[in-house]
Amino acid sequence: MESRLGHLLVRNGVLEARQVTRALAEQARTGAPFGLVCEQLFGVDPKHIEQAWADQYAGLTQEVDLSREPLTPDVLGLISRRQAWQFGVVPVRWDSGELMVATIPSMLVRAHRFVNRTVDGPAFFVMTSRSELLQVLSAQYPLPGAKLPNERNATSNAAA
Repeated sequence: MESRLGHLLVRNGVLEARQVTRALAEQARTGAPFGLVCEQLFGVDPKHIEQAWADQYAGLTQEVDLSREPLTPDVLGLISRRQAWQFGVVPVRWDSGELMVATIPSMLVRAHRFVNRTVDGPAFFVMTSRSELLQVLSAQYPLPGAKLPNERNATSNAAA
């Protein structure tokens, strides 16, 4: 699967191929981030850039089976039950000084914003299946009646 941001923006119907070519030339000239160039040149909504980034990241990062991952109690305590469900995240463990956090691709933008604002220190994301995420959330962060937010709108209203 092609994972370049420009390709993903074309695939998502946000840009045309000729616009990507123009944006790449402008990026080479200015050194500005590709997404910022697209916002400035073509008025691309930052939400579209974020979603393409999330698609890119999810395609490149490790996928884990949470039933086989040892969950570390001290990291599970970093977030509340409400936060775990609201942002679709499960802190897994510290890995070489970075917090490993599991989520699903459709929740990645929301999860990233939350972790970036909440966790003191570096973190990285791994992907899991929706069913595994729900099983771990139910077991580790029980909250009667809790559901994941509407995943299609997971990029909006993501403030902690």
